[in-house]
Amino acid sequence: MTNSSRIARRFEELRRTGDMGMVAYITAGDPSLEATEKFVLALAEAGADVIELGVPFSDPVADGPVIQRASERALQGGTTLAGVLLLVKSLRAKTQVPIVLFSYFNPVLQMGLEKFGDEAKAAGADGVLITDLTPDEGDEYRAAMSARGLDTIFLAAPTSTDERLALIAKASTGFLYLISRTGVTGAKDQLAEELPALAWRVRRVTHLPIAIGFGISLPGHVSVLGGLADAAVVGSALVEEIERAATVEAAAEALAARIKLLKGAAVAGMSKREAQE
Repeated sequence: MTNSSRIARRFEELRRTGDMGMVAYITAGDPSLEATEKFVLALAEAGADVIELGVPFSDPVADGPVIQRASERALQGGTTLAGVLLLVKSLRAKTQVPIVLFSYFNPVLQMGLEKFGDEAKAAGADGVLITDLTPDEGDEYRAAMSARGLDTIFLAAPTSTDERLALIAKASTGFLYLISRTGVTGAKDQLAEELPALAWRVRRVTHLPIAIGFGISLPGHVSVLGGLADAAVVGSALVEEIERAATVEAAAEALAARIKLLKGAAVAGMSKREAQE
């Protein structure tokens, strides 16, 4: 079922062309849902392969200060899960870029799994990533999403055992999100030295595309990932562009420029991967 999903098709295209994907995260509703729509369209046009739309939450414990502030701004502006779903519906009429809803479990649970799944599918979302839900606890959630053709993406961490990685891989569809380091989200100057070994451990337990995130912000990071990942996830660096821009238009331009820069580094990274192979 998921083999025909928009996410799977995009990764199949990347595999055929030998390109590394760019997964772009922004917080929906920061500074407004109308602005977020402009940002998503700018990111997609600039080359983002998958968009992760963060659903703002009052207690984002897995996120660093940049995304925490974005969630606060979005909530203060009145953004809700229902509003984010309406945004997805509006976007789907304008772009076919794969969209993943990135949320904590509480807002989804409050809406109800069945209703959330129905509305997410009807809006045109392609997948869901619940950042604080583990595969062990997610059977009902996974069943509800799978029944509606929505990919379920789970997080794998450096602390995960091989047994745990296999469980995460089995529960994931679309792609597997590999956290590059322990801790919260946020841009870093350097990637963890243990990342290559971690990535190859994951490769041994799944044929799914692997997207690596947390701390990815610089062209050098993306170039290094070319030998390890099918996609790089960029989040805090993009949210920071929005935070410091003087206008919505300036933010959209900055986001597009950042993605184009990182896409260029991804080309270099995939050349490195081909040389290794």
